[in-house]
Amino acid sequence: MQSIEPNERESDEINLAPPSLNRWHPSSHTIWAIALGIAVLLVILFLGGYIPLKKRTALVAGEALEQEQALPRVKVVRVARSSQTSQMELPGNIQAVTEAPILARADGYIKRRMADIGDRVQAGQPVVEIEAPELDQQVSQAKAAVAQARAALEGALANLEQGKANMELARVSAQRYASLVTQGAVSRQENDVYQAQYQAQIASTRALEKAIAAQQSNVAAAQANLSRLESMSGYRVVKAPFAGVITLRNVDVGALVSAGSTLLFRIAQMDTLRTYVNVPQSNASFIRQGQTASLRVSNLPGRVFTGAVARTADSLDPNSRTMLVEVHVSNRDGALLPGMYAQVSFSSPRSNPPLLLPSDALIVRPGGTEVAILRADHTVHLQKIEIGRDYGDRMEIVSGLREGETVIPSPGDLAREGLKVDPVQ
Repeated sequence: MQSIEPNERESDEINLAPPSLNRWHPSSHTIWAIALGIAVLLVILFLGGYIPLKKRTALVAGEALEQEQALPRVKVVRVARSSQTSQMELPGNIQAVTEAPILARADGYIKRRMADIGDRVQAGQPVVEIEAPELDQQVSQAKAAVAQARAALEGALANLEQGKANMELARVSAQRYASLVTQGAVSRQENDVYQAQYQAQIASTRALEKAIAAQQSNVAAAQANLSRLESMSGYRVVKAPFAGVITLRNVDVGALVSAGSTLLFRIAQMDTLRTYVNVPQSNASFIRQGQTASLRVSNLPGRVFTGAVARTADSLDPNSRTMLVEVHVSNRDGALLPGMYAQVSFSSPRSNPPLLLPSDALIVRPGGTEVAILRADHTVHLQKIEIGRDYGDRMEIVSGLREGETVIPSPGDLAREGLKVDPVQ
């Protein structure tokens, strides 16, 4: 056997070590190559992002410069006149065209009630019967007074007949004695006595005639009192004064009522209703009798009721500066009820309709109301105006503008004098 030298044994041990434990030491050329690659990669990445960013920045800057140099585009409208017909809508209160309370005309108790709230009654239809025994006794007493007055008249007539007979006898005696005294057959004294008796009978007859006239007056007075009581007795049955609807009942059977003070019912005629409207001073001159009006109520959407102006107050209320107008509306189907709130629309022709502008075109400033109008050179001019009626989204222009002028609606920041803009109709 050969012996192994110590140096050879050590080298074998070193080679037998794992490969992962062997260390690699790069050279300087390799390091420079890696650094150069990294630098090139960074330059490529920088150029790939910077150039598009630069282009975008230049594009944005160009667009901004173009927008700064471009004129602002604004919408414009032309001033035009309103329609030839004026429309006005105002609130109104609906009431019955005829409404009346029904009162008792006789004292007594309610014996029977023939109507209630909501009943439709005809003119002359009984609604209440009153029991009044005292009134019956008064009628009987009045009839007796009439009979007594007639008996007294008959007695006065009999006295007149007797007085006429006595007067005729006195006349004949006076004529006879007047003839005898001329012949000297009787004394003048006896003739004067008979002549005086004749004159006395004439005066007595006249007095009896006056007594007959007085008795005739007594008979007429007694008869009038009887007629009054009989009429009052007829009022025990209370009747409806006109055709309508009972809107209020205030009594029931057994209630004590007094003549002229107890309210029994309230009746309203509802075939035709009247609506009261307060028209402002600015529109009062346009309302005429017979003018057509339209009514709408909120609880009947879609329905329009046509009426006409029946009358106006022809004067303004000094407190509200409004004129009271009464509009009559047919209500055959009973859809409308007294007490309803309605919107009443009036329409009237206008010979010179005013100019109209959108409400958002107005510029309200401490110095007054203005609008931004566009001149022919497309520059803005602030024009002072005077407004009229307000329609909500539109306003009437009384003065300051002419028909056909161009106005900028909602001017906002463009409300500057002399600003040039690019208009768009």
